[in-house]
Amino acid sequence: MPLVLNKLPLRQRIAPVFRGFDAPLLLAMALLAGLGLLTMYSVGFDHGARFSQHGRNMLIALLVLLLVAQIPPQRLMALALPIYVAGVLLLLGVELFGIERKGSQRWIDLGVVIQPSELLKIAMPLMLAWWFHRREGRLMPLDFVVALLVLALPTALIINQPDLGTALLVLATGLFVIFFAGLSWKFILPPLLLAALGVVALIVMEPQWCAPGVDWQVLHEYQRRRVCTLLDPLEDPLGQGFHVIQSTIAIGSGGIWGKGFMQGTQTHLEFIPERTTDFVYAAFAEEFGLVGVLILFGGFLFLIVRGLQIALEAPTLFARLLAAALSLSIFVHVFVNIGMVSGILPVVGLPLPFISYGGTAMVTLGVGLGMLLSIARARRLMPS
Repeated sequence: MPLVLNKLPLRQRIAPVFRGFDAPLLLAMALLAGLGLLTMYSVGFDHGARFSQHGRNMLIALLVLLLVAQIPPQRLMALALPIYVAGVLLLLGVELFGIERKGSQRWIDLGVVIQPSELLKIAMPLMLAWWFHRREGRLMPLDFVVALLVLALPTALIINQPDLGTALLVLATGLFVIFFAGLSWKFILPPLLLAALGVVALIVMEPQWCAPGVDWQVLHEYQRRRVCTLLDPLEDPLGQGFHVIQSTIAIGSGGIWGKGFMQGTQTHLEFIPERTTDFVYAAFAEEFGLVGVLILFGGFLFLIVRGLQIALEAPTLFARLLAAALSLSIFVHVFVNIGMVSGILPVVGLPLPFISYGGTAMVTLGVGLGMLLSIARARRLMPS
């Protein structure tokens, strides 16, 4: 007599994939993804296939997120060193055989053109969280020196491309891990005070240091111009200052309620440069106003706070350090992007998560959020 096995319904077969997922985190991601699609439809409907490509990138990121969320934190820890080594080797490959675009050598062709510096946004917190987990209970000052060297190598390679925005994010993400691992405040406060004094000195000495022909040595010329433009954008209103002037006009013209969906004049009359990528926040603020901006800020704040709560509840030091660093990396993305568009930070190439167009950046975001979900899931599925 043949044995007949009843197939389980599709809902029951896929249920284990989503078991233990953090609902508040998913809610925040859904809100921000919805705002991203809405914004991209408005700013990109007459900009080729940007809207459809943005939706495609989100779907790819969602699939990556679901895949990474199935990997337990213990397995992620085992992957930390190989991913870091692969990322550094790819950066060296960019240095030797990279593809140059718009004056920057950031890409490499491996059959598919990729930007290895994006991989370091994930590899760096993974590697440092793995290192401090191994040294848990027997930390020595030398361990922090090793961590700083691990952080310094890829950061220097990314700065040399040059890609200051990504380098700052990789540096900040690594420093978050080192700080949460227990670095003493006596090593943190002196660099912060020096940085504050440097900013004050730059503001006071701006007429002399930003004069034509002055070489800053430590920065590329285009980076020097960006800093000087931040201090006085009206010095070159049709050149380097154009981006900041037009974006601040767009943000201010949005008022409280905004000009309305697809009604932004600065946006659609082509005054905002890179309106689908780095400067998309200016277009969003113009069309949705202060109310829309507060909703956007609320979504990001909820996502970051929930990520930090997941870090606090994580079962291991590795998971806690990784979750905290990934959550605060989103904060750095948001703060730097909105700061540069609003004219309070120099212009650097960091997209606004969920909102800006970009395939590699969106997939990297999906990997990071997938890791957060994996850590939250491990805690929820842990036997009591």
